[in-house]
Amino acid sequence: MSSKYNISLVTGDGIGPEISESASSILETIHDNMSIHFMIKKLEAGDTVLKNTGRALPDETFDIIKNSDACLKAPVGESAKDVIVYLRRMLDLYANIRPAKSYPNMPSLRDDVDLVIVRENTEDLYTGEEFDIGNASVAMRIISEKASKRIANYAFNIASQRKMKKVTCVHKSNVMKKTDGLFASTCAKVADNFSDIKFEEMYVDACSMNLIRQPQEFDVIVTTNLFGDILSDESAQVVGGLGMAPAANIGDKFGLFEPVHGAAFDIAGKQIANPTSFILSIKMMLEWIGNKHNDQKCIDVGQKLEAAVYDVVKNNIKTKDTGGNKTTMEFTKEIISRL
Repeated sequence: MSSKYNISLVTGDGIGPEISESASSILETIHDNMSIHFMIKKLEAGDTVLKNTGRALPDETFDIIKNSDACLKAPVGESAKDVIVYLRRMLDLYANIRPAKSYPNMPSLRDDVDLVIVRENTEDLYTGEEFDIGNASVAMRIISEKASKRIANYAFNIASQRKMKKVTCVHKSNVMKKTDGLFASTCAKVADNFSDIKFEEMYVDACSMNLIRQPQEFDVIVTTNLFGDILSDESAQVVGGLGMAPAANIGDKFGLFEPVHGAAFDIAGKQIANPTSFILSIKMMLEWIGNKHNDQKCIDVGQKLEAAVYDVVKNNIKTKDTGGNKTTMEFTKEIISRL
């Protein structure tokens, strides 16, 4: 019996269309050979659409995304706030999941790093509530118990499925006693419900240092929106750069999956971009779909896809922007041949 899923694919700006072609070919290979059938709807959003239509994310595009089973989004340019931040808010994608894992032949600080940052995705300074008072500008930092509780639960549930079974709550409650104090105390209360998970707290400055000093000691990091944004880029660099960093934006009903890196306009159109982070985002999408629809086949294919990526980089096959000699599609075909 085959499974059928509607996937919306936002092709984005810069290198977005190139790595979207890579993603499409991966999905088509799975569709043709692995009894998981995808209806892929390619959509445009971002700078080019904004220039042509006046809207970075047209209403009809949003409706198609909302009614699909999952969304893959390539990077967009300067209009990112009007695309991804809007989608996170409107679809209540409250959990931003960013794994950082060592792969062979990548410039990782260590070969045994395997951590996940679970970032609250809906509030904090990223609500954009800013205003001027005289010659000063003020930003509202909003932290709620509801949002803190559900992101903490998400982090502990992820940790319960991993080997180390450890959650590190990262905050700065010694300075921001109200906002981060609420976040920290809420996470600690949630920890009481997971007696099999080791729980610790760490200030964000100490965490940023320890991510470089001993990244292998981290398992699941749960933190607020701004801190999570910064730490996840740091953790990606710890394992070799943003080109290896996938991400998921997940709510109770919907999931959107994207590479962490930007649109890289400087190498756009050259077919040299590393598509790995987008391909690993497909892996995350398959696992999410599998868990949501109780479809073990999706989970198995996701793991098979990651194993193919692992084998390719283990054999030192790389795109030109990471010191190799393969084009984006040549690299993708190496992964396809292993699927």
